[in-house]
Amino acid sequence: MSPVRCFLAAFVTATILGSVSALAAEAAIIVQRSPLAGFRHYDGIEVWRDMKSGDRLELVREPENPYDAGAIRVEWRGRKLGYVPRRDNAAVARQLDRGTPLEARVAALRENRNRSVRIEFEVIAPLQ
Repeated sequence: MSPVRCFLAAFVTATILGSVSALAAEAAIIVQRSPLAGFRHYDGIEVWRDMKSGDRLELVREPENPYDAGAIRVEWRGRKLGYVPRRDNAAVARQLDRGTPLEARVAALRENRNRSVRIEFEVIAPLQ
C-alpha cells in the first residue's frame, strides 16, 4: 500500500473512531419531556428571545416549597423560568433527592399566545 493510501486509511479510521467516541460520550436517557409550568410568572418572558433549543437548564430542588413538596425550579443562566409541572415532578424529585445526576435542556421554543406551552424541556440522565 502506498504511503498516501496508508495515511488516508489511518486518517479515516481515526475520524470514525473519534466520532464513535464522541457519540458514546454524549449518550443519555431522556427521563421526561414537559412544557414548563409558570413561564408567565417568572423571568421567561424577559429572556425568551435569547434562548435556543438545546440550551442547558438547571434543575433546583425546592423540598420546602409551601405549595408543592416535590417542587423543582427550572433556571436558565441563573434566571428562574418556572417549574417542572406538579403532575410530572414526583419521579424527578425522588431521583434528585437520591443524588442522581440529572440534567435538563430546552427541547423546543414555540411562538404561541398560550404562554404555558412556549418552552418545552427535557430532563436527561447522562450515561457514563
